[in-house]
Amino acid sequence: MRASRTVVTGIGLVTPAGVGADATWQRLCEGTPTAATDPRLAGLPVDFGCRVRDEELAASLGRGLRWRTDRFIHLALVAAREAVRDAGLRPQEWDGDRVGVVIGVGSSSRETDQRFMQCLEAGAYQKISPTTVPRALPNMAAGEVAADLGAKGPGLGVSTACASGATAIGVGRQLLAGGLCDIALVGGAESACGPLSAMGFWRLGALSTRCHDPKGASRPFDAERDGFVLAEGAAVLVLERADHARARGVRAKAVLSGFGATSDAHHPTTPHPEGEGAVRAVRQALAQAELTPGDIHHVNAHATSTPLNDRTEAAVLHRVFRRPPPVTATKSILGHSLGAAGAVEAVVCVLSLHHQTIHPTANLDAPEPGIDLDIVTKAPRACRIDTVVSTSFGFGGHNAALVFQTA
Repeated sequence: MRASRTVVTGIGLVTPAGVGADATWQRLCEGTPTAATDPRLAGLPVDFGCRVRDEELAASLGRGLRWRTDRFIHLALVAAREAVRDAGLRPQEWDGDRVGVVIGVGSSSRETDQRFMQCLEAGAYQKISPTTVPRALPNMAAGEVAADLGAKGPGLGVSTACASGATAIGVGRQLLAGGLCDIALVGGAESACGPLSAMGFWRLGALSTRCHDPKGASRPFDAERDGFVLAEGAAVLVLERADHARARGVRAKAVLSGFGATSDAHHPTTPHPEGEGAVRAVRQALAQAELTPGDIHHVNAHATSTPLNDRTEAAVLHRVFRRPPPVTATKSILGHSLGAAGAVEAVVCVLSLHHQTIHPTANLDAPEPGIDLDIVTKAPRACRIDTVVSTSFGFGGHNAALVFQTA
């Protein structure tokens, strides 16, 4: 490990597959989607999603935290605690002034919005919780993680829509490179499976309406895809400079060698028709990693399962790589966790490097004609993987790309 490089020393995951990285990796390799009918969405045009099991999440948190904070914060806290343990760090012993936190969240908490509106419509103003403002602010995921673990260095909330988690990871890398901290807890968290989000995305035409078959609804690159499946989750990575990790006597799980970030400057919700911004983001990440397209062994694609976005992303991969390496789509199994998705997929990249395995894409029965990609399906593919690219794109034209390598 070169001293100048940024390495990953710990990972934490909370997804609809379970609490903990091992549970998620197992489900991904099984290739079984987590989508299911959700009683909270009963009667709505789209009544299914991918939720974290309440009992698993509650068991990992104290009652006070559950009362005064919203669900996206719960998810971030549990993921951060796992990542710190996995890195062999003891918060009570570290120099908190040198530990930073950067968590990406796509939007304010829809859970709080819904409760607030119910009280407002009923005229029950005294029932509006005094925690309404702090529990709904997107930056409070980073704030609560910092308070929980005693991280007193730079604390940032990043919001670039569905690229938020990936952007946060890149920003954390920059903080380390700039000497502002020695350890950075980075990632994303989002809980948007409630009625407000479901109705909003449905009206946009972004959601799959496959209510008769929730598990088959998220089908990236498939000819019959009709939209994404709402999900929730969180992922946190512990980043350190290689020399700092070496001094602690810990072995890196991966190297975060490249980050690219661009804006389409084109349309609020539609990607650039030629994917110009996405192409530039991937090329930036490769250049920063000092790699060529031919050096990449695998791509974990953004792959939301919306008709236009998947088609555009396939074209982007062909422009960058000409002959793209094997591709997988994590959202086919875990759904689309919005601001958390880029971080979840970054952790999956680290796991792919560790296991030298690409998990399968679910529900890909017949690829859309013209999407000529080597998409891993049906079963995990064991192969040599030294370098992985993860792509993330969001409303507002935000694009982010990350490059991970074996340590």
